[in-house]
Amino acid sequence: MKILVINAGSSSMKYQLINMDTEEWIAKGICERIGIDGAVSASAAGGRELEYEVKLDSHTQAFQEIKKILTCGECKVIDSLGEVAAVGHRVVQGGSTFNKSVLITDEVIKVVEELSDLAPLHNPANVQGIRACRDVFGPDVPQVAVFDTTFHSTMPEEAYMFAIPYEYYEKYHIRRYGFHGTSHRFVSQRCAEIMGRSVEDLKIVTCHIGNGASITAVKNGRVIDTSMGLTPLDGFIMGTRCGGIDPSILLYLQEKEGWTAKETDAVLNKKSGKLGISGLSSDDRDLVAAMNAGDSRALLALRMQRYQVRKFIGSYAAAMDGVDAIVFTGGVGENSINMRESVCKHLSFLGITFDPKRNEELVLGAEGELSTPQSKVRVFVLPTNEELLIARDTKQVATQIITQL
Repeated sequence: MKILVINAGSSSMKYQLINMDTEEWIAKGICERIGIDGAVSASAAGGRELEYEVKLDSHTQAFQEIKKILTCGECKVIDSLGEVAAVGHRVVQGGSTFNKSVLITDEVIKVVEELSDLAPLHNPANVQGIRACRDVFGPDVPQVAVFDTTFHSTMPEEAYMFAIPYEYYEKYHIRRYGFHGTSHRFVSQRCAEIMGRSVEDLKIVTCHIGNGASITAVKNGRVIDTSMGLTPLDGFIMGTRCGGIDPSILLYLQEKEGWTAKETDAVLNKKSGKLGISGLSSDDRDLVAAMNAGDSRALLALRMQRYQVRKFIGSYAAAMDGVDAIVFTGGVGENSINMRESVCKHLSFLGITFDPKRNEELVLGAEGELSTPQSKVRVFVLPTNEELLIARDTKQVATQIITQL
């Protein structure tokens, strides 16, 4: 069975075609700058690659381009889209409505659109991707929505509620939703596999650290808390996001600077975080280079993130009454030797003993353990694979539908 995974952004469409018999990707790529000037990059198994510019006025045109890449030319991997059994879509915000991946219907699309207020940059783009696929595939190929928020839907009320008047939860559904759910679910399950234990018997802290970053407490296979909140802005310092701050800061700066709500949002989401502190970059590689050259603000930005990561791990160990394993994933989590060592060496109270040599070896997509055999808490770096998890969910839902037919 071949599953096509689509991750649509406001001006982009990523894709990956996966052979579910082997769970290996066959082709992948991205259409970018949709509605602007258009650019495509694509790869096919065996090392074939291509890049070119093409005008893409809409997501439907972008999907037509993906169809062309998959079925003809130097990156051809299938004879026709008829070989695709189902399509899985990443959808960022499922609200309280969806606690599992679902077959996409008109009603599902309607609800996803209604939830756009909670994810204005993401849900509308996700719907565009769904409609673009429908235009090309027609109604007979099952399409499945896999939500970023689903994995976090097991959080108890005391974890997901904010201490504001309850009426705003009832009127506007203001609560903690969490994001990066597909990544946290994938690596927590993979961690259990490596440990040779059931995820239902483990307490795991998963750290997805990239330009966007979140940490999740997974107890007995269920999320009991996560760092991102109503939006991906909450939690700890990220590339350009501030993470959790005193809300009074916003009121103070709005009064002093005269910011509108939109201007405030831009500062907190796009100008803050490691970029805002360093004044240089949101990229860890740039900051490490600047730190090594003696830049004190780059050092401060990196120290702030490492400190805050430790705080979340410690608090989640307390929330779960213990921890069996800690997992690092995401672009920074998978590659930043300095960050992982700094975090783990300051968690000695948990009984962690860290292996610096293994830490230096496990980068660039490598998978393995960072702790020594004597460590009371095991520490892993595990590359995430959100597309594969989306494909697995899509296969499960699509198989059920096909069986019913």
